[in-house]
Amino acid sequence: MQIDLNAPDGLTLEAVRQLLASASDDEHTQLRVTKGGIAYLSSGVVGGADIDGLLFRLETWAKGSGYVGRVAASDEVWVMQIYNALKDNWPNPPFDYIDVY
Repeated sequence: MQIDLNAPDGLTLEAVRQLLASASDDEHTQLRVTKGGIAYLSSGVVGGADIDGLLFRLETWAKGSGYVGRVAASDEVWVMQIYNALKDNWPNPPFDYIDVY
């Protein structure tokens, strides 16, 4: 699952909800946005590893923290925070690392 931030209807609350729901809370996860405008969740590579080609990334969510998965996707406030983080930082983020809190 990924979100194309260049598509006119790409960034929606429902797309963010589906993205969050698509990940497992059983491993560390990070939301990353490529320079080409593709937002995706990475669970194999997180933190500052392998960031070539990224425009920005959010903080790494520790496994078991509840930031991804079906429960996270049902939290309207959390979904809105992630939506706003993407909307506010694409395509000109102030930094390559964005803290949502």
